[in-house]
Amino acid sequence: MAKVSEVLGILLLLGAGAARAQEPPAVVTTAAAKTDLWQDKLEAVGSVRAARGADLAAEVAGIVDTVGFDSGIDVPAGTVLIKLRPNDDAAKLAELQAGADLAAANMARDQKQFRAQAVSQATLDADDSKLRQARAQVAQQQALMAQKIVRAPFAGKLGLRQVDVGQYLPAGTMIVTLQALDPVFVDFYLPQQSLGQVRQGQNVTVGVDAYPGRVFNATVTAISPKLDQASRMAQMRATVANPDRSLLPGMFATVNLNVGAPHRYITLPQSSLVYNPYGSTVYVAGGGKPTTVHTVLVKTGPTRGDQVAVLNGLHEGDVVVTSGQLKLHPGSVIVVNNSILPPNDAAPHPVEE
Repeated sequence: MAKVSEVLGILLLLGAGAARAQEPPAVVTTAAAKTDLWQDKLEAVGSVRAARGADLAAEVAGIVDTVGFDSGIDVPAGTVLIKLRPNDDAAKLAELQAGADLAAANMARDQKQFRAQAVSQATLDADDSKLRQARAQVAQQQALMAQKIVRAPFAGKLGLRQVDVGQYLPAGTMIVTLQALDPVFVDFYLPQQSLGQVRQGQNVTVGVDAYPGRVFNATVTAISPKLDQASRMAQMRATVANPDRSLLPGMFATVNLNVGAPHRYITLPQSSLVYNPYGSTVYVAGGGKPTTVHTVLVKTGPTRGDQVAVLNGLHEGDVVVTSGQLKLHPGSVIVVNNSILPPNDAAPHPVEE
């Protein structure tokens, strides 16, 4: 019986070898392992905001008398945007100014009388008090009249006009937004463990969804001295030159910061890796004819886009299978067809159809 079992075992092994020999070659794609320069980066999300921006409103209520701007135009600082109906403001100012002029005349007359010792010092003090009160009332009326005129506090671009002539405007109602768009700020957050890698004056790059592939250069100009207690994140601000006004307040932005010195890593497409409970492996093609493959256990490092860094296990120039691994086992014969390759982009961008 023992001899029969040995014979059956030998026949099974021979059958398995014959079956393996009859397997057709597997069609795969391959790529040579190459060394690339890798730069460590920190990535954060943020929002664009204007260097100076305000939603303008009148300080007092009134009826809109004139509108001096159009939507979407650039205006210099001090431009009159709207005027509220003055009503009897000018008449009140004239009345108060007349009272101030009379107080000044009385003061001047009593000063002459004082030098002639015709009036007392108390009379001069009373005249001085009346004159200052009259002038204060004039200044108060002038300030009230100025509040009915809304001016641009700084140069910038106006938004959409929200009021019309003849409209009653409650105090504090927004008239228009004014935004200074060159430069702009990008506010973003980084975790506390990254604080040691960021400094004021550091160069960063900014990207926005509105302009895929375009990179805006910026500089870190402020780091908050206080962390958010809930998230332990630090708020930072970068300043971006925006001469063509492509960046608008409220845009979502992606911020990238280069940190540390660049590293050189052996680089492969991420599709090359076969993940197992005991580690990551790759199929390496041999140089014989027919071409066969064997597995190599590798230690991986950081990833970027479609690529992964290999820290050990491979050498530059090793030919690695990048797709079709499900059909392989150690010793499989392969046929290479690289007419269609898997993605291998360090910084891929989504393609909108």
